[in-house]
Amino acid sequence: MTAEWTLREADLPALATAPALPGVLPGSGFADPASADIVQTHLDNVVPALDSLRSQSGLLAAWGVELAQRLLRGQRLLAAGNGGSAAEAQHLTAELVGRFDGERVPFSAISLHAESSAVTAIANDYGYDEVFARQVRAHGRSGDVLMLLSTSGKSPNLLRAAEAAAKLNITTWALTGVGPNPLTEACDEAVMVDALSANAQEGHLIALHAMCRAFDLEVGRRSAVDAGLQKRGGRA
Repeated sequence: MTAEWTLREADLPALATAPALPGVLPGSGFADPASADIVQTHLDNVVPALDSLRSQSGLLAAWGVELAQRLLRGQRLLAAGNGGSAAEAQHLTAELVGRFDGERVPFSAISLHAESSAVTAIANDYGYDEVFARQVRAHGRSGDVLMLLSTSGKSPNLLRAAEAAAKLNITTWALTGVGPNPLTEACDEAVMVDALSANAQEGHLIALHAMCRAFDLEVGRRSAVDAGLQKRGGRA
């Protein structure tokens, strides 16, 4: 005989009661003062990163112009980083292979960390310090540009990549946090964001976008000049 049973409300476990939120802060939709303060502090700490970039805006503009001139000649950008810096390096190559703002031709740009099979094979056979250097030797040609991103400026695999590039006459640019540091010393030129690590990384994306603006401006100028020359040549 099957036993019968009934579920009574008294048998149910008591429902957990959510703690009451303190009063909402003025001008915010959240209530915790400590959390609001730490967010405000983080946002305030972006200001030193921006100030640091403003002081180096001329170099960022020069990078954008030079990169445009080289890629228009058929050369290539290689880029690499670790962790969040890898994501930002890949963001840059996406802007070049795809587009930044306006329509334009695509350009050759490779994120070395995104080659997952190559990265794991090289790391397995040669060690993680070689994952970028070996790809630089494979893909890089004289006159190319290698962009290396690191908030610490101390990553051994990026330092090895810079060494490999120097032997191939590849120009190296570093985008780092506070410097000087080993990576800025190993590269031809560097933009150093003088800020806390997380804020420096946020500054890196702003720097890359600023460089892309100069890049697109130079591409537009060169395209206009070429179009004018072709038009005059056609009339001749």
